[in-house]
Amino acid sequence: MPHAVTHVLIVVVLLELFRHYIIKKKETFPLHYIIIGGIAGLIPDFDVLVYYASNLPLNEVHRTFSHTLFFPVLFVILGFASYGLKNKKLGNKHLKIRNIFFVIAFGIFMHLVLDMLLAGSIMPVYPVLDYNFGLNLIGLFPLNWQASIMPSLDALLLIVWMISLELRHKMSKYI
Repeated sequence: MPHAVTHVLIVVVLLELFRHYIIKKKETFPLHYIIIGGIAGLIPDFDVLVYYASNLPLNEVHRTFSHTLFFPVLFVILGFASYGLKNKKLGNKHLKIRNIFFVIAFGIFMHLVLDMLLAGSIMPVYPVLDYNFGLNLIGLFPLNWQASIMPSLDALLLIVWMISLELRHKMSKYI
């Protein structure tokens, strides 16, 4: 399964690309949305807390309810439902509630995509159907490489992201 860094950074990078190339007006999509989206990329794995708090086996808890398409769809519905709040904003950063719901939905959805693509499978409509779907691309590599692929991907993503921050924002000026 992808590690936490991968789940966070993929969402952060994709939201940053969206902000930079699609939105273009940075003030309409503050960096706080990117942070919220990145954290939301971890939400489906909170089901492991149920495992720790119960006597259930991990395979009966993990990648069940929280790893379904119903979960991100719920936040999309909440986002659309919050349009009636007349652009209600939170705090002094002027974050719109509907946008928060949408970036949470995106973070959760990307978590599902990464789990499905890289390691194992998900049950997209559990408990309606116990249908598993996944490409398990890590499984295509030689067995002796498989354990090191996810930590290597985490390290590579972190390094590339830090270099991109330096190139775009000149982070060394703040050190």
